[in-house]
Amino acid sequence: MTREELPNLAESKLTALVVDDNFVNQSIHQKLLSRLGIQNDVVCNGKEAVDAHCSGRNYDLILMDMDMPIMNGTQATKRLREMGIESKIAGVTTRANEGEKKEFMEAGLNDFQEKPLTISKLLSILHKLDFYVQT
Repeated sequence: MTREELPNLAESKLTALVVDDNFVNQSIHQKLLSRLGIQNDVVCNGKEAVDAHCSGRNYDLILMDMDMPIMNGTQATKRLREMGIESKIAGVTTRANEGEKKEFMEAGLNDFQEKPLTISKLLSILHKLDFYVQT
């Protein structure tokens, strides 16, 4: 997909939170979101994601890694849902064990994608979660 073919979602004012402890993944996810015009922030673990919401931040989309120190993605997703956070949460992880994936989904995910995240996978997430429905 060329840059000209990518949708620009800047006018939609969508916001996203990248939750990942790996700097390379953080950078990739940020760049993909930015290419689509989606404003985004980054935190390094689930506790920081929960803290961001406790301090009043709200996001339309959360890209949540599963394996992180301090508070993993499953724990953070459960906690955010217990807090009443209605953001769309997409699990993005390298671990595809069916049992772990099921537990992660049951924690409150809206979607799940395996890393590495690509522009196609991100667009798939946005389509599934009704952020971007035009093809």
